[in-house]
Amino acid sequence: MASSSSSNIENGNVFEDLSGISGTSSENPYDTLIEACNDDPGKIQACYGKHRDQRNAAQKAKFLAHDFSGVTIDPILYKLVNPQEHPGFVDSRNCLVFWARPPAGLKGLIADLQKQLLNVAPNLWLMPLERLHMTTMEITFSLTAPEIDAIVARMLASIPQTTDYPYEHRARLIKPMLSYDTAAIALSFEPAAGESLPKHRSPTADVYTYHHLRRDLHGLSKETGVEVASRYVVPSSHLTIARFVTQIDVTKSEDDHTPDPTKVHRLIECIEEINANLREQYWPHDGKDIKDGGQWIVGEEKGFDCRKGTLWYGGGETVRLGKGF
Repeated sequence: MASSSSSNIENGNVFEDLSGISGTSSENPYDTLIEACNDDPGKIQACYGKHRDQRNAAQKAKFLAHDFSGVTIDPILYKLVNPQEHPGFVDSRNCLVFWARPPAGLKGLIADLQKQLLNVAPNLWLMPLERLHMTTMEITFSLTAPEIDAIVARMLASIPQTTDYPYEHRARLIKPMLSYDTAAIALSFEPAAGESLPKHRSPTADVYTYHHLRRDLHGLSKETGVEVASRYVVPSSHLTIARFVTQIDVTKSEDDHTPDPTKVHRLIECIEEINANLREQYWPHDGKDIKDGGQWIVGEEKGFDCRKGTLWYGGGETVRLGKGF
């Protein structure tokens, strides 16, 4: 996540929309893509896929470029995981969000992916499984605790409705794939469009996509009168599963910080091998049910987690957890 002075940049990586969609007359920024796609879930899925594929391709080119200078270290996380160097350091960035929490099957898949990544990058910081989250709606970030509490007070009456919203509005995500940049690695998804429907799900249920869910949360939040200062409008649905906190995994040695092309290539190859396996084992295939962990109906097991505080790395305090199904 970013500092307040850089609302569309996270650790040097720009939240750029690569789907090719831009411009809307609506006050709700999520209407842009829905209108451009004529409310067609297949087209919405294609935009999420285009954004993801183009971003991964751009990041791969950056890693493999001859002038690659190393990964991007999050200075705040570095201080938190190295208390011996920075005793008493406290992250003072307070935020307010609505998180989607992954169900058990998906957490199991992520645990396996994290183990595979450690084989080539053993010094990665891994998001603890109990802290995994997907930011469906960010209300604000990088404020003081009293400022966040004041916003919570204004929204308090509406928070039960918002956190329970997925119970009646069940958006499905499919096609898991690792997305990455020089700062972090995430597991990302695309909105479903009728592929390999679960037996209990209506044939028309996927008309309501994850992007519609994001749009509705933005609208519900705006109705409270607060300003929604979200940086996550791009067509992406992802959970961060690992971050770089040292250069060691991509450099020649602990003392020589020159990037090591062999290590860098090994990391990219690992990610691409994982993605190939995810496509084969966890993506929809005609006539087959999707393997456990390969799809996520948002709201499974838990509703939205309205979270406040210093929650950059999965921390913070729950204001209210919505009911799941």
